[in-house]
Amino acid sequence: MTVRGKKAVVTGGTGGIGLETAVGLAAEGWDVTVVGRDDARGAAAVARIDEAAGREAGRFVAADLSCLADTVALGRRLADEGPLHLLVNNAGGMWVRRWESSEGVEGSVALNHLSPYVLTEELLGALTAAAPSRIVNVTSAAINAAQPVFDGVEPPGPHYGLAATGRAKLAHLAHTMDLAERLEPSGVSVFAADPGAAATDNAAQMTIDILPPALRPHWEQIRQGISAPVAAAAKAPLTAATDPGLEGTTGVVIGPTGEADGRLLAFVTPQVAAAVRTWTAKLLAAHTH
Repeated sequence: MTVRGKKAVVTGGTGGIGLETAVGLAAEGWDVTVVGRDDARGAAAVARIDEAAGREAGRFVAADLSCLADTVALGRRLADEGPLHLLVNNAGGMWVRRWESSEGVEGSVALNHLSPYVLTEELLGALTAAAPSRIVNVTSAAINAAQPVFDGVEPPGPHYGLAATGRAKLAHLAHTMDLAERLEPSGVSVFAADPGAAATDNAAQMTIDILPPALRPHWEQIRQGISAPVAAAAKAPLTAATDPGLEGTTGVVIGPTGEADGRLLAFVTPQVAAAVRTWTAKLLAAHTH
């Protein structure tokens, strides 16, 4: 199949890295569904996507991806539409203040790990039907700040946004590697993409309080890092989604330069991977029906 006519879904696709990824896909001929919460942002995103494609290529679907029930409903709706060639799980973020989803799950865990897990499971049939197809899970160097303890929903001690997101992203990176191995026989390739730091709307809301105390002396350096152009940060997910050189491969992390970069995989030890499997199963059993 040529690129034209291939279908992609990009979560968190109405702004930031997700929107730039969607625009890049549309420019290459993809039909792109972007998922977000705000109708006005969704309409603006579709206009940009259509402009990049030179045709009507974009569609907005509203969903609150911090809510697992909404995520399941979204997945079933999209699955009913038939084969899907690409899923980019981009929705996520980090927050200065702790918050909980409508279902009572700490927000970083809900949006950065459980939601893409659930959505992907709902869409596996559609992705398999379109094989060779791809899943791209957006990861983060925040994993460097993670406390790799998965005994409870949250680790012991004070809540720091960077560490909380890093832990959720670590869990999802471990799951991504498990998923790659599981799906390899199906023709669905699974990649992680680390876009690097960028000047997203989410980054603009950060204050020094998001950092664990040991990292606060580096705040100015971190602030400079998140001033990079958002469009450049789409290189990693776009490469993971479309690079023909990745055909026939799976379980690869694509770094900010668009090259394979396995450094974050050093945190996915066999012990962490096993703990994440058990922890995730318990959380999903408690919060999905």
